[in-house]
Amino acid sequence: METVNIHEAKTHLSRLMEKVSKGETFIIAKAGKPIGKLVPLDDAEAPQKNRIGLMKGIFKTRDDLDTMMADEIEEIFYRNPDKFKD
Repeated sequence: METVNIHEAKTHLSRLMEKVSKGETFIIAKAGKPIGKLVPLDDAEAPQKNRIGLMKGIFKTRDDLDTMMADEIEEIFYRNPDKFKD
């Protein structure tokens, strides 16, 4: 396992990442002391992305969801706004 200093890592990050993607591992050091490790990311450890439609078919919503209770809401805000005051 190769050790690189911080300056070298910053200067050659693209080159190091290319090697990491091929399975190599690097120790990053500051003033000769190891402070971190650059390792390949396993596919199993990668976070899963949320997909649109992931729960499709598991539950259903009402067909009138976007207009549900429209009459009541209109009554509250337009016809009788004092109805629900404390």
